Amino acid sequence: MRLVLLLPLLTCLTASLPAEDWPMWRGPRLDGTSLDTGFPTTTEGHTTWRVPVPGSGHASPIVFGDRIYLVSSLAETEERVLQAFSRADGALTWQSTVLKSPLEGKHRLNSHASSTPACDGQRLFTAFLDRDEVVISAHDLAGQSLWQVRPGPFASKHGFSSSPILFEDLVIVNCDHDGPGFIVALEAATGTERWRIVRPNNTRSYCVPMIREMAGRTQMVLSGTKCVTSYDPRTGELLWIIDGPTEQFVASLVFNEKTQLLYMTGGFPEHHLLAIRPDGSGNVTDTHIVWRTNQGVAYVPSPITVGRYLLIVSDSGIAHCFDAAGGDLLWKERFREHHASQTTAEGLVQFIGDDGTLRVVRPGPSYDLVAESTVGGPVFASPALSEGQIFIRTDTELICLGQRRSAPAP
Repeated sequence: MRLVLLLPLLTCLTASLPAEDWPMWRGPRLDGTSLDTGFPTTTEGHTTWRVPVPGSGHASPIVFGDRIYLVSSLAETEERVLQAFSRADGALTWQSTVLKSPLEGKHRLNSHASSTPACDGQRLFTAFLDRDEVVISAHDLAGQSLWQVRPGPFASKHGFSSSPILFEDLVIVNCDHDGPGFIVALEAATGTERWRIVRPNNTRSYCVPMIREMAGRTQMVLSGTKCVTSYDPRTGELLWIIDGPTEQFVASLVFNEKTQLLYMTGGFPEHHLLAIRPDGSGNVTDTHIVWRTNQGVAYVPSPITVGRYLLIVSDSGIAHCFDAAGGDLLWKERFREHHASQTTAEGLVQFIGDDGTLRVVRPGPSYDLVAESTVGGPVFASPALSEGQIFIRTDTELICLGQRRSAPAP
């Protein structure tokens, strides 16, 4: 048995958990957490393999069973491809062309393959941009095309990076952009549209939604297009909204089980960090923000929460640790430029900078660096964690750290 889709209340399970895959953006809970054990804290002596990756891209690797999956852009042929690598030795098992189209304009820190794929155990899902249209596709685990749909237009001078996420039998993609923004839910088996959300304000943002059981109901939360919103992921119904606090967002939200609060970081042109109660209804701008600060804000990297702590690193590379309940700043530490999102396992947090420096930190009231090493850079993709192994994508390579340690079946 393997954990494939997001499971509400998963953190309430006991130590008899099965091994976890890392099937989509930020893992099985969409929040950067792994419940597996045995992860290395340094690259030194723990680099199991490293292999070249054809093409380029900032999309994160995903892990399912014995395969690692990536998407890449082949500039010379204008192809966007889906790739499968062997978990055992990193060998490229197959490569399938998803889209052939002129390369879109983008921000200098973006890529033409920035949307992390997703896997439900039977199918692989990708999202790309074809000129001015979103293209969502499904392939089987051998790389054969199953379906492809074009749910609507997309316009942004910064390019595209909308990662598909999985919930029950749905594939959900956020398409906030400089035009009639939307979020669409498709049936995973067929690509048939189940529901569509018309987004307000028509402003580019790139936040991947997080889905979690909160305040007694299943909620899909995201920031973007001048607001923070919660929806019912089964129907697309709006549950609550916060106006602002700024225009554009990238980082995903996280939820802390101890405080029962959501944490949002962003964005542009103003920087805000908010702690939000998720039990509201309607417009909760004036009632459900528990604390806020302009310190330690990240625009691109998504934060992490461990126990009573909220950890975050700004794009410029300054790490901060807050008391999650009250917002007190406990410590800050200067790293270097940082765009990958943090991950956590076994009570430790992994930070990986643009230069490939891997720092493992123990959350606490003061800065506690467990280990610092390097994989070599540049690194813009967030790592994937599964069964004691860490998978890191650089600009040119895929790297495996650690030995596979399968947890017992329940």
